[in-house]
Amino acid sequence: MNKSAIINYTVISVIVTVITVYYFLKVLLNSTKNKNNGDGWGTKIGLVMAMAGNAVGLGNFLRFPVQAINHGGGAFIFPYLVCFLLIGVPLLFVEWSMGRFAGIGYPGRPNGDHNIPFIIQRMSTAQWVKYLGVFGMFINIAVAGYYCYIESWTLSYVFHSVINTFHGMSQAEVSKFFDEYTTHYSGGGIPGETFIFYVLCILINVYYLANGLKGGIEKVALYGMPLLIIFGAILAFQSLTLQAGQHGAINSGIDGLRFLWTPDYTSIWKPSVWIAAAGQIFFTLAVGMASIQCYASYMKKDEDVALGAMSAGWMNEFVEIVLGSAIIIPITAGYLGIDGMSNMVKSIGGFGMGFKTMPYLFQEWGTVIAMISGVFWFGLLFIAGITSSLAMGTPIIGFLNDEFGIPFKRGAKVFGLLVLVMGLPTILFYNQGVFNEFDDWAGTYSLVIFGFLELILYAWVWGIDKGWHEINRGAEIKVPGIVRIIIKYVTPCMLGFILISNIPTMFNRVLHPANGYIRFAQLFLLALFVGILLVIRIADKKRKAMQ
Repeated sequence: MNKSAIINYTVISVIVTVITVYYFLKVLLNSTKNKNNGDGWGTKIGLVMAMAGNAVGLGNFLRFPVQAINHGGGAFIFPYLVCFLLIGVPLLFVEWSMGRFAGIGYPGRPNGDHNIPFIIQRMSTAQWVKYLGVFGMFINIAVAGYYCYIESWTLSYVFHSVINTFHGMSQAEVSKFFDEYTTHYSGGGIPGETFIFYVLCILINVYYLANGLKGGIEKVALYGMPLLIIFGAILAFQSLTLQAGQHGAINSGIDGLRFLWTPDYTSIWKPSVWIAAAGQIFFTLAVGMASIQCYASYMKKDEDVALGAMSAGWMNEFVEIVLGSAIIIPITAGYLGIDGMSNMVKSIGGFGMGFKTMPYLFQEWGTVIAMISGVFWFGLLFIAGITSSLAMGTPIIGFLNDEFGIPFKRGAKVFGLLVLVMGLPTILFYNQGVFNEFDDWAGTYSLVIFGFLELILYAWVWGIDKGWHEINRGAEIKVPGIVRIIIKYVTPCMLGFILISNIPTMFNRVLHPANGYIRFAQLFLLALFVGILLVIRIADKKRKAMQ
């Protein structure tokens, strides 16, 4: 535990904050009303907020600190930042510019394309390329199923914070409450409260999706993102000012921050650390998911993508590095001690930790403050979650609208139904590993596969010359020439290495499932994948018949 850890956090936080504020101010100065009267974004700031909301999610506050601790503490930060610059930033430029280009009208399609199969098709003359878009649609439906489930936990915990459910509970009782919440069902095997909050969460998503981009998603982002940052800043202040002996704390909050940011350079050369860092970049920036391309496809022809991509990307990094580092780990370490926190992280993992620890820890601050802090913490998580889950609906609704003429309102209901069906196995068989299986295949492996494929299409099939022109067309900032080289050579090599490294693991999971529930989850996901392929085939035939 040394002062260098605090210096590391302070220096990197200041750099990230300054860059974020710089790009965000440039967006504010260039933000204008969108003159598009149809489906589109109301303002540039609304688009950037929605893109940032797409990226900022539950992983910023629940997954990132745990990933860092499990992979070398402060040493994880270096590979993480390298992966952000060499994988995250290039993919942000690629996906923003790819989406805007596909949204430009052409003969037979005056309004352009707003769904991932045919956005991908614009990158090549080969007709089979559109079928690679199956990954984008598959990822969003499958991930939304279990992501909305986590989102519903936050709604429930806001409710229980308000009614003071956790008052007087021990740490073990709070932990048991979460276990029962995710595994206990009422009579007949039908989940009770769990199912109610899950359906409520889906209904909220459907409501805002049905109101379209400007009236729904943009409105949530414009109000939600500032609230998220305010809540995060308040909780970070409470966390970092926690003192040993205060309200039963055995360490100060700063001790937890030191633990998180103390470098362990012996682990920096491990391939597993770099793979974990790259996986966190995919998860946190929402690259490889197709939602960015679909959001960008509603932009105007010469509207900037370079400044927008940087603003959204760095805002996500601000929330993750500055706020995400300063809440859950310092508070947990303060009350449970470093060893107790480390053991809990290893046994619980990323998503469960915030639910098993924070309600108990807040109780130490007094009843009223505990209620307010619980509402702030779980409200923050809900806002982070819903801004991301709304983005997951856009590729599906855009596809239904483009190819089958289904209005946004009906498309939102179809998406909600798909999410409900996909999410039920993660609720009913949570304890049997179905949740984690969905997360690994849809939220990890498929992201890397799709990110690698779209990058090869963009830089090598469509051509880096066209891509570079598209990135810089209408740009309100100067994109350094080195980015062109990184997009064409460096990022594909890094993604290729990550993909190849994961192939043995993927084959092993298919050949040797842990139990029958895992095999069911794999077949369930495969059925979804094949079903989407068939729907894309139907849409393709429909297009050709109309030509």
